[in-house]
Amino acid sequence: MKTLITSTTSTPEGPFDKRFGRAAWFCVLDEKTGESTFIKNENAEGQSGIGTKTAEKVVELGVGKVISGDFGPKAKKLLDKFGVQMVIINEDLKVIDIINRIKG
Repeated sequence: MKTLITSTTSTPEGPFDKRFGRAAWFCVLDEKTGESTFIKNENAEGQSGIGTKTAEKVVELGVGKVISGDFGPKAKKLLDKFGVQMVIINEDLKVIDIINRIKG
């Protein structure tokens, strides 16, 4: 399964971003291989519909789980529709901390 973690930077040592739609970067972790890739969130600076557009990108990436700090109602509805699990973390962590938790 692929897990998406919202991030403020394009490195695992960067801070976890608690914003879903406006996160600058996405870390996509392949839980089978343990490999992660970073994808710039092209919707982060948009004017409206950001959460929905970001949720559509998540679905397009084939992600099964998203870890962020918050999800707007429209994004939440769309992710629910496609069976994407949403995990909310409110701690100040680095992306690598979350990856290490997932890997156990």
